[in-house]
Formats: sequence, structure tokens, C-alpha cells
Amino acid sequence: MLLQSSIPASDKSPDRGRFRQAFNVLLEQIGNPAEFELPDWFGKGKPLPYTFIKRNIYLTKRVKRRLEDDGIFCSCTASPGSTGVCDRDCHCGMLLSSCSSGCKCGKSCLNKPFQQRPMKKMKMIQTDKCGVGIVADEDIKQGEFVIEYVGEVIDDKTCEERLWNMKHRGETNFYLCEINRDMVIDATYKGNKSRYINHSCSPNTEMQKWIVDGETRIGIFATRDIKRGEHLTYDYQFVQFGADQDCHCGAPDCRRKLGVKPTKPNKMSSDAAFQFVACQVAVASPEFKALLSRKDVCTELLLHLEAKV
Repeated sequence: MLLQSSIPASDKSPDRGRFRQAFNVLLEQIGNPAEFELPDWFGKGKPLPYTFIKRNIYLTKRVKRRLEDDGIFCSCTASPGSTGVCDRDCHCGMLLSSCSSGCKCGKSCLNKPFQQRPMKKMKMIQTDKCGVGIVADEDIKQGEFVIEYVGEVIDDKTCEERLWNMKHRGETNFYLCEINRDMVIDATYKGNKSRYINHSCSPNTEMQKWIVDGETRIGIFATRDIKRGEHLTYDYQFVQFGADQDCHCGAPDCRRKLGVKPTKPNKMSSDAAFQFVACQVAVASPEFKALLSRKDVCTELLLHLEAKV
């Protein structure tokens, strides 16, 4: 960088003249101009500036809410000695659908993670190889809601434009999460602390796609018990855009490169799990069949299961 005046000598305006005079005085005080470079460490690892938001901001056409999207009405009842209803055996929760505002369980309903459960305490730290990361600031139990992934909801066209612009600027950090067809959450410019949760090939949290009063929202849930001070991580399932990126998660089963899929999946995929649970619910509750009949795969499974009942 070179410290010098950029005011043209031909500029005779009073304001420019006073500014030039002040600038010359400054030069006399600090001595001769000198070229210098910022040290390598300056600016490295600092989090990119962003605007904090609590909920998604839609920059694309929002899907209209329909009456049938108001949530699935469960048949849960409070058990003796219990302080709440709609726990792990709630049909709505099994289908990753939050109980609707019209749920008869009322304020005691436990199946409203996005509406009623506060995000877990966490703090940002600087890591050795993975930039800024997030550590838990309290103990978190398996299955608990950690935080919602929020940002600007954009369509595929806008997403592609932003990706190319970021690539041309030489940026390597992306904060994109696809939630539906032609619908992506981009936390680059607006988001919350979830954007700093790092990748791991052996993560302690996972992303889950939930339906909340007709809106698709992304929640991050603990896959095991997490101790205070432990790094929060999830598997990015990275989609390659540009040069390969090395993985520095340090897990014993690290796949070395972001985007390399596990050779042996640890569990059933979320879509398969949804279909399996949905079909079980449908067999037990005939009123759900109309809702699920729109999915061909589920319809076939229903017929198969009904033949065995």
C-alpha cells in the first residue's frame, strides 16, 4: 500500500484545497511516504461479516400455505406423571412435522422444537485448521434441538449467480443449504451462529428437514450426548464447486476430502426413514392414507404392508 494524495492538482474547490492542506500537514508529521504490506496473519481466520437474523428471509416466491399444511393432528395423550405430551412416540414427530398451532395438546406439547425450544448455548472459537468454529457452552443430550439453520431463501438461479460471483472473488467459504426444489437457504449475508458449525466425517449433530405450519425449516439436532466445550459438527455432504477441499476434521474415519460420501452409510436415509414411518402410521391410522397416497413409493409400501395385516 502506498500512502499518497489522490487529489488532482487542478481541483481548485475550497473544500478540496482545505483537504489537501490538511493532508500535507499529516504527511509532514508522519514523515516520507513508505510502501508496506500487512502481515500474513492479519485478517486470516476472522469471521466474515453478516447480519444476524432469527428467521429465514424469503427472496424468492414463498409457497402458499394451504389448509392441509397446518400440520398433522396427533392422537397423543398425557401419560401418568408426565409433564408433557407429544414426546418421542408422537406421529407428527416421527414424520418430522411439528405439531400445528391447532394441536389439542396445547402448551404441554413437546413436538414444537422450532417454536418453543430455545437454541442451545454456544460460542465461536478460532480453530487451528478449520477457521472459525462453534463449541457447545452447555451439555446437550442426544436428540435435542440445537439451533435452526437460517438465512436468505433464494431460488436456484440466484444461487448459481451468487456461487459464480463468490468464485470469481476467490472466496472458498460457502453457506448454502438446499431445502426443496428451487429453494436454497443462503447464510452468506444473513444468518446465525449455525453458519460457523464445521464439518466432520464423524459428526455429533445432523440437519433435519421439518415441516412447521406448512413451511420447510432446517433444524440441527444432536446425534449423541455432547459435553460443554465440545466442537459442534455435522456432515456437510459437500457438493463440489471449484477445486477440491481437504478435510481437517481429524476423525479416525476421515474421508480426507470434502464431498466424498461414506462407503458404508451409518443409517437409513432420511427419505427412506420418512417413508417407512409414514407407512407404519398410515396402516395404524386410516385417515392418513389420503395424505400419503400422493407418494407412489409410499403407496406401494402401504399395499404391501396391508397385504400382511
